Amino acid sequence: MWQEQDNKLVRDLQFADFQEAFSFMTQVALVAEKMDHHPWWSNVYNQVRIELTTHDAGNTVTDKDRALAEKIDQLLSRMGRPA
Repeated sequence: MWQEQDNKLVRDLQFADFQEAFSFMTQVALVAEKMDHHPWWSNVYNQVRIELTTHDAGNTVTDKDRALAEKIDQLLSRMGRPA
């Protein structure tokens, strides 16, 4: 579930293994590139942390962030994971 913290939308995810986590990140990267809105994220083995904020708007949460979060949730749903 997304949480708003320090002017960012934040989500921590855990996957079965590194391959599943990296596959998810690859899918998100393709969506983010099309939207020209790129996340800050980190990955350690099966864990992924995503932070969304709009730099052009003074590092605040905007509709761009919410739209990308929604797309990420849709990807998770297609993977059979809770959005």
